[in-house]
Amino acid sequence: MSTEAWIVVVVAGVLVLVTLVLAVRLLVRLVKARGLLREAGIPVQNKAVFWGAILYLVSPVDLLPDPVYLDDIGILLLALRSLYSAAEAAGLRPRRD
Repeated sequence: MSTEAWIVVVVAGVLVLVTLVLAVRLLVRLVKARGLLREAGIPVQNKAVFWGAILYLVSPVDLLPDPVYLDDIGILLLALRSLYSAAEAAGLRPRRD
């Protein structure tokens, strides 16, 4: 394999690793936000958003192939935003990590 090919493989691997780490960090934030809202009377739609985002993350069916986690990150960001909006509507002030 040529040097250029190895460079492409390494760069692609690093990009996949970075997006995977970002997706995991967002998942942790999403779980923390749900924990914040657990006893605050979350509307059913926000519970559905949380579980929908989790199911989409682990689902083998994606909009983009799995080495590209951009769609998963987008879904997690939307769910996180929805949970933070529900917290603000309930009068809670979620911590921004």
